[in-house]
Amino acid sequence: MTETNPLRIGIALFPGFQALDAFGPLDCLNVLSWSEPLSLAILAPSLDPVTTKSHRTPTAISQSIVPTHTYASPPPLDVLLVPGGWGTRDLTPELREVISFIGTVYPKLKYLITVCTGAGLAARAGVLDGKRVTTNKKAFHELEAMGPNVDWVRKARWVVDGNVWTSSGVSAGIDVMFAWIGEVFGEEKAKATADGMEYVRCLDPDDDPFAGVYE
Repeated sequence: MTETNPLRIGIALFPGFQALDAFGPLDCLNVLSWSEPLSLAILAPSLDPVTTKSHRTPTAISQSIVPTHTYASPPPLDVLLVPGGWGTRDLTPELREVISFIGTVYPKLKYLITVCTGAGLAARAGVLDGKRVTTNKKAFHELEAMGPNVDWVRKARWVVDGNVWTSSGVSAGIDVMFAWIGEVFGEEKAKATADGMEYVRCLDPDDDPFAGVYE
């Protein structure tokens, strides 16, 4: 898939997001954009840097990312990426803003991609009702409670249902992103991007060893 107009991608951030949930898929897109037209909007409640630190882990080191847009003034989007992290657990005003945004923008999207407990935000927004999705297996039962009308898949590295792509925990976000790249841009492009990153992909969406670890 190569178009004149770039595919417009956004990532929805909040305090306490998990670093690899965001930066893993984003680096796949960084490399993909060397050969495919993409644009990226980094969305947050304000334009202040957003930290990975959560009050639940006060002694942890952290990193921050600078947003390009706020939820109040987003650009048009084709794809929304929603990471997880400790910050998904608390219904802070900032998190309510993320959830509201997901619910508002979803009908306009071509694709929604969630990583780890990011599925909980989409579930709270009501956009996953009736869909097959997966999430972090260590937090699986906690996420089930966030979306009682969602068909949570207990054993899966990632799940696709229509235009919704959901992954298991943290590093699984890289695998779901490569699977999505293969679907949208072709498997040859996905393989070349992964090879360029020297990343060994999981190619089987049902290959989920952590379902057993945390069962």
